[in-house]
Amino acid sequence: MAVPGSVGWVGAAVARSLRAVIRLDASTFLLQWATGGMLFGWFTTRRREVSLGYGWLLRITYGMLALAGFAWAIAYGFLAGRDLAALAVAVSCAVGLGVSIQRRKAGVSGQLAEFDRRSARIDAMTGIERTAPSSAAKGVEFPPVLDLVPVAIGTVGLVFAGLDAGGNAAVAVLRTLVGAAFLGAITDAMLLGHWYLTQPGLPRRLLNELVDALGWIWPVEVGALLLPTGMISVWTGAVDDGWNGTLGWMWLACALTTLILVLVTKAALKERSYSAVMAATGLLYLAILSAFGTDLVARAVLAG
Repeated sequence: MAVPGSVGWVGAAVARSLRAVIRLDASTFLLQWATGGMLFGWFTTRRREVSLGYGWLLRITYGMLALAGFAWAIAYGFLAGRDLAALAVAVSCAVGLGVSIQRRKAGVSGQLAEFDRRSARIDAMTGIERTAPSSAAKGVEFPPVLDLVPVAIGTVGLVFAGLDAGGNAAVAVLRTLVGAAFLGAITDAMLLGHWYLTQPGLPRRLLNELVDALGWIWPVEVGALLLPTGMISVWTGAVDDGWNGTLGWMWLACALTTLILVLVTKAALKERSYSAVMAATGLLYLAILSAFGTDLVARAVLAG
C-alpha cells in the first residue's frame, strides 16, 4: 500500500534524476576546449610555417575560454584544482601572446624560408628580383614550446575535473582528457582552414596533419564514451536519457557524421586546386557541429 506522500517523493526523485541527466559542467568543458585547442595550436605552429597572427588568434581565443571557465566556476561552483588551473591557463596564454608580440620582428623562420625559396624560383624563371623579408628579421624567434605550458597546466586541472565527475575514476579522467583533444583538434582544423585565406602559400600538409590527428582521436573518443557506464547503457535502457533513448541515437548520428566528414575532408584535400582547401574548410564547419554533438550529447546523458 502506498504511503501517503510517497507519490510526491518519487516524483521529486525522478525530477532530480532528470536534472542530473542533463547537467553540464561549463567550467570543465571550457577548460577542455582551451587545453585541447592550445595543444593542437602547438602541433601546427611548432613547424614555424604559419604566420604570427595565427598563434595570436589561438592564444587570445583559448585564453579567453579558460578565463570564462574560471569566471563560471566563481559564480556557479568552484573546484580548486580545476579552476585555479583554468586561471593559470589564461595567464600563461597571455604570457605567450606577450612574448610573441615582443619578438614579432624575428618573424617565423619556416615562413620566411618558404618565401625565399619561392622568390628564388620566380627570379630564376622570370628574372624579376624580389626582396625577401628574411633579411629584415631581427632578434630571437618565439619558442613554440611556450605554448605547451598552458597545455600542461590545463591537463592537471582536467585530471581534477575528471576525478570530481564521479563514477569510475579512470574512465572519467580518460573521457575528460580525450574530449579535450577531440574538441581542440576539430576547432583548430576549422580555424587553420580559414587561415589559408590570409596566408595562401601555406603548405596544405599542415591542414592534412590536423585532419589526420582528428581521425586518430575519433575512435578513442567514441570508445571512451562507450565504456561502462556509457552510451551502450542508453540504448539498452539501463540509463534513462529522459527521451526514450532518442538522445542515444542522436549521439550515434553525431559520431558517425563526424567520421564521415573527416573522411570526405581528407578526400577534398587531395584535389590540387586551391578551392579544395576552402571546400575542406566548409566540411570542417559541419564537422565541428557534429563533433561537439558527439561530446556534449554524451556528457549530457551520462553526467550525474
